[in-house]
Amino acid sequence: MAASPADTQKSSFPPVTDAGTRLLVLGSLPGEVSLRRAQYYAHPQNQFWRLMGEVIGADLAGSAYPARLAMLLGAGVGLWDVVRSARRAGSLDASIRDHAPNALAAFAATLPALRAVAFNGAKASEIGRRALGAGSHWTLIDLPSSSPAHTVGLERKRSEWLKLTPYLRA
Repeated sequence: MAASPADTQKSSFPPVTDAGTRLLVLGSLPGEVSLRRAQYYAHPQNQFWRLMGEVIGADLAGSAYPARLAMLLGAGVGLWDVVRSARRAGSLDASIRDHAPNALAAFAATLPALRAVAFNGAKASEIGRRALGAGSHWTLIDLPSSSPAHTVGLERKRSEWLKLTPYLRA
């Protein structure tokens, strides 16, 4: 069966990290809006920037994209995705097919201050935990997805995401 035109090969963005990254937040694969804008979590209903803003105590949602990234890095937070490339129609994680994972274990090992890896959603956790391997020496944290497709209320998401705060302390 031939792939539909919308079922195209999609790729993740480069990681946003530096030597001070203490917490690495991993999504699955950027959605359509994010890919078009070349920005992590660009869909206006995605709650990522609001949730992470509460975690680090900054107005990420109200800031320009370059400032958002700078504030995350300043707080010790890095971003990346577990999927390097995959076929996917639309933006839903359930539609990811034939994925190739990013080299998470090798990459995480290059981050000297890394203390924890958080997975933004179930698909990110499933793929990311496998890629990091059973011997991972970082704390691994599963988070409810910030995606608008994950209909858990914001308050419940917030309480789970705020559990990231201790990993940002030096």
